[in-house]
Amino acid sequence: MLTSVKIQREQSELRSQLAVLAGKQTPDDTELRQMTELDGRYQANEQRFRAALISETEERSAAKDDLEGRSDREYADLISRFELRQVAQFYDEGRSLSGQTAEVVEEMRSKGSYRGVPVPLAALEQRSGETISSGTPDPIVTKPIIDRLFPQSVAAKMGTSLINIDTGAVEYPVVTSSVTAGWADGELADVAAAQAFATTDKPLKPEQNFGVQMVLSRKTLKQSAGIEDAVRRDMNSAIAAGLDKAIFLGTGANGQPLGVISGQATYGISTTAISAAASWSAFRAAVVAFMLANTANGASDVNLLIRPEVWSDLDDTFADSGSGITEWDRLLKNIPAGNIAMSNNALVAPAGSPLASKALLTTSAGGVAPIFAALWGGIDLVRDPYAGAAAGSLKLTAILTADVTVARPSQLAVLTGIQ
Repeated sequence: MLTSVKIQREQSELRSQLAVLAGKQTPDDTELRQMTELDGRYQANEQRFRAALISETEERSAAKDDLEGRSDREYADLISRFELRQVAQFYDEGRSLSGQTAEVVEEMRSKGSYRGVPVPLAALEQRSGETISSGTPDPIVTKPIIDRLFPQSVAAKMGTSLINIDTGAVEYPVVTSSVTAGWADGELADVAAAQAFATTDKPLKPEQNFGVQMVLSRKTLKQSAGIEDAVRRDMNSAIAAGLDKAIFLGTGANGQPLGVISGQATYGISTTAISAAASWSAFRAAVVAFMLANTANGASDVNLLIRPEVWSDLDDTFADSGSGITEWDRLLKNIPAGNIAMSNNALVAPAGSPLASKALLTTSAGGVAPIFAALWGGIDLVRDPYAGAAAGSLKLTAILTADVTVARPSQLAVLTGIQ
């Protein structure tokens, strides 16, 4: 109990005793001494109470961040113990969800609408030392399952801001006006005229659904060696690959969101035709355009997305004959390797004669990410009760609702014709 609360309770008792003594018309000497003592204790407690409040205010301020973030950490701890195996057993055998898995499912159901069992995206992370049901016999040593090959997610590397929305559509107002500044031309002259402060709303709507389907055989469901972790990694990779492709190459039709590169004209993103061999000077021109638009302070603020074939040509082209320095070395000297993403999933294959590819450059300006990608809630894991019933297999469909938009077109640039 806080010291200030204890003092308040003691003060309440002292006031009660003083009220009883003060109500007497002719108090004797003993009662007068008691009133003097009680009054002295009351005055001393007032000073103690003020001192306790000051001390406790400092303690609350010191613990503010811990108190505010505790609930988030507790929920993250629950998700770290989420078991996909329980979801599969719930669908296959009708077992009830238990423990942290049941708590997470109930929490997600209270915030969103799901047809099946909701699965948090964080539960798909790769984990080491995945626990399995205790007491499950496994007489055969099963080797680790080989995962399918999926490209690593490049959206985060390109500065994409991933937003999680419970329900409804969300709009992000982005400043599109510029402040006018100027000197007064004379003693009584006016400074630069004012301009309206304008913003543009960037809507994100839950209109696109992305799904991943998988079939678990009866043998798979009965095994106990690495099945849950393999399913998690496989689903995570499939979703990451699908989102990457949609963020950059989504057509905006057939249920897909409009991707950044596919929709560059709609978003108003500038396009520069290189029509030449890949070189650092070609990318440097786009970086300079960012700097002139006040969206980047230098090449180190820029993120670059290229095809592996472009990297191959850059690494095989020497800047000067006999120097041993390649165009790739010149590029890395200015754009850090951590800012460069290579993907054959987020960019279309080279085409034409000679073969030419595209590249994307992005930068963050004023803390605003160049791309917004929204996800609504978690994954809705739904079972098909009929498919595979004769074989005893379990068919699951993971459905995710997502959307993409661009914050400010000046923070992105598409380069075409990189031969």
